[in-house]
Amino acid sequence: MASYITAVNQLIAERVAAIPTLVLYGENINNGSHISGLTKNLEVQESGRILNVGNCEATHCGFGFGLMMSGVSSVLFAKQLDFMLLGIEHFVNTYNFIRSHFPPNSLGSFTIVTLICDQGFQGPQSSTNALGDICSLARVPGYSVTNRQDVRYVLATQLGKPGFRFIGLSQRLFPTEFMNLETVYVADDSSVFQYTQGSDVTIVCFNFSLPEGYALHEQLSRRGISSSLFSVNQVPKQNWDAIKKSVGQTRKLIVMDDSKSVNLSCYALLHEIEDEFPSTQKIVVTRETNIDFGVCPDNFQIDHDAIIARLGTRMAARR
Repeated sequence: MASYITAVNQLIAERVAAIPTLVLYGENINNGSHISGLTKNLEVQESGRILNVGNCEATHCGFGFGLMMSGVSSVLFAKQLDFMLLGIEHFVNTYNFIRSHFPPNSLGSFTIVTLICDQGFQGPQSSTNALGDICSLARVPGYSVTNRQDVRYVLATQLGKPGFRFIGLSQRLFPTEFMNLETVYVADDSSVFQYTQGSDVTIVCFNFSLPEGYALHEQLSRRGISSSLFSVNQVPKQNWDAIKKSVGQTRKLIVMDDSKSVNLSCYALLHEIEDEFPSTQKIVVTRETNIDFGVCPDNFQIDHDAIIARLGTRMAARR
């Protein structure tokens, strides 16, 4: 099986080659390291362009919004999410101005595909892995892609679509085998993906925690406990209906979020579940709030046995 980064690169190459008049740009995207292999072998149609640009992220972001206002579609490939903080004024103010004054159908498409440094040992300049924080601030969609199904679906529905969005890739997953999960349900706006159907437990994964959520699903399955497994992207006006339907049946909810943030995207879901299903048993697995910003490991540790034990005696008795 192909690795995560190799497979994602191939899927991106296939998608961008199919979009006419597309501008691809970024630092060293068709030479050097090709952003750790993300942008290898990219080609565009004769009407498109591939541009290597200098080290000025705020200008990169403004350039993309300028193309958008001209009706041109573009993709900015960025080396890491932290650098995109330099363009936050454009995400919040420039894009709000565009949305207020331009008919949506007149706009081009602007997508930022960015690596997210979440494998550790990179120091304080690589401290941001919470794509949802930027998306919430700017009120724009962001997609944390983890497996073949969500990558294909997000690229097909979002790349080239009028408007602006982020697509984030987990650097810690680069060398791992690319997950290929079947889908039970996919929301029209790519906000929610469901991969398994079960009647005992509902597992909901945020940011890049799906691999850990799937591992827990497998552990539960070996103990005779069936679970519904979901992953959630950061999309405005989130629709939780599919997740609520599952929770209404299982009344046991496990939420995982590996974001390094004190304002987690999962809190909105937990709030609504508490209102509608107050008797639901909820287990929330997140990072410690006291995070070392120096050079340190960045592992999102999951104790499967402890989680299963917390589900209660009825579940534990099945082990």
